[in-house]
Amino acid sequence: MPRLEWPLHVVRRVVLATAAAVTLVAALWLGVGWFQERQARCADGVVEQGPADECVGVSDGSYVFAPHLDAVSAKIEEENRRVLANAAKEPYVSVAYYTSFTTTASDSNSAEGVRHELQGAYLAQYRHNQGDLAATPKIRLLIANPGSKSTQWKHTVDELIARKDAPDRLVAVAGLGPSTEENLAAIRRFSENGIAMVGATMTASTIQDINGFVRIAPTNEDEAFAGAGYLKRRGVTTGVVIQDVAQGDLYSSTLGDAFTKAFQDGGPHKLVSERMTYDSSVSSAWQNELRYMPGQLCQQRPQLVHFAGRGLHLTRFLDALANRSCTDQKFTVFTGDDTTNLSPEQLARAAETGIEVLYTGLAHPDMYRAAPQAVSAPSAKNFQPGGLMDQWFPHDPREDGGALMGHDAVLAAAHGIQMAARWQGEVAGDAVARMFHQMDGTQQVAGASGFISFQNNGNPRNKAVPVLRLNAKGQVEFVEVSAAEGKPPQEQ
Repeated sequence: MPRLEWPLHVVRRVVLATAAAVTLVAALWLGVGWFQERQARCADGVVEQGPADECVGVSDGSYVFAPHLDAVSAKIEEENRRVLANAAKEPYVSVAYYTSFTTTASDSNSAEGVRHELQGAYLAQYRHNQGDLAATPKIRLLIANPGSKSTQWKHTVDELIARKDAPDRLVAVAGLGPSTEENLAAIRRFSENGIAMVGATMTASTIQDINGFVRIAPTNEDEAFAGAGYLKRRGVTTGVVIQDVAQGDLYSSTLGDAFTKAFQDGGPHKLVSERMTYDSSVSSAWQNELRYMPGQLCQQRPQLVHFAGRGLHLTRFLDALANRSCTDQKFTVFTGDDTTNLSPEQLARAAETGIEVLYTGLAHPDMYRAAPQAVSAPSAKNFQPGGLMDQWFPHDPREDGGALMGHDAVLAAAHGIQMAARWQGEVAGDAVARMFHQMDGTQQVAGASGFISFQNNGNPRNKAVPVLRLNAKGQVEFVEVSAAEGKPPQEQ
């Protein structure tokens, strides 16, 4: 077979055409990649992630994760710009407020709750930067969203870790969301990277002894002893525990164990049966499980039903209990702080059942009036009628306590930053974390939710715990201030 020989000029054309085609394909591929990246990018530091294409990541306030955050995000952006404009005269570091800001119906924390937390975080930033607690270095407040149920936590955590160096100089993360496996994983990753952490509403007793982590919220065990103390003073002697056994829900599992221990600790108080359980992770079954429980309660006739589950499930249980056969038997339902995450509509629905509902909260503005020695007056006054929160965010009720907890979490971080800056020029996250262990006596955190000092395991010492009641109108009423040891700490 004769060999085919191509003229040199033809070969050159073929080679050039091939190279051009390869270049075009590569350009198209890169162009598509660039276009897709631009499409997935919501803003600087914020990208679309997950099956719901949520915008997750980190914002300085210029990008708003949800419309209801417009007002507070604008204030944070304005203050952050002011800090940067004065950077030549006044040094600064960054603190991120991390929680699920794009909440859905499946989240245990509500849109109202996370908005209030961010409002409180801004108040702490303002007080530290230019208010009554003005100190240096100044604080830029970053808003960090790991998505609904923190499913995109890895992306957001890595984005924050990348901001440890200039120009952001991130040293601490506050907030950290509810007690879930995802948020616990985020905490461990922050710890590995030397970032100080202050939990705001996280209460699971098992989340402790993590390097760099402290929390403002009382643990479920402390809440249980504070609540049990109130119930015993009220004369309640018999109870039953209803427990969510869903795997990964650290809040519910530790709440049931803690109350069982606290209620039966001393005296004639007892649980009249083994705990009843349901599994909220089995979507087709948990509501049916709750419907069958009132029949058992009618037989056991306890004075108290302790509900160790999320607020979302509580409303279903109350519906079932309202339709019980033993209408002559009165029940009191007592539960934990996740009830504060219910929306006004959900609270109204719960009140319609006519069942007395009491619960331990994390904070409440009326704590200051009932027990003025148990909270910091300068902090608490910002949450009273006519205070800064009313001036900045009018017509936004804060009975859920989220604003107070967000404020106190960032206030603790700011206090740690200020303490660390006294002894060294450049503040680092691990130095801030060490300062948490020195926050005792005159250095305790003067919080709106109570005076706060930290144990070596990161938990607050004997934190003030408000006992709350849901009234017939679906409104939250303050009952009293309690504590695990009976009386909360006071100003030193």
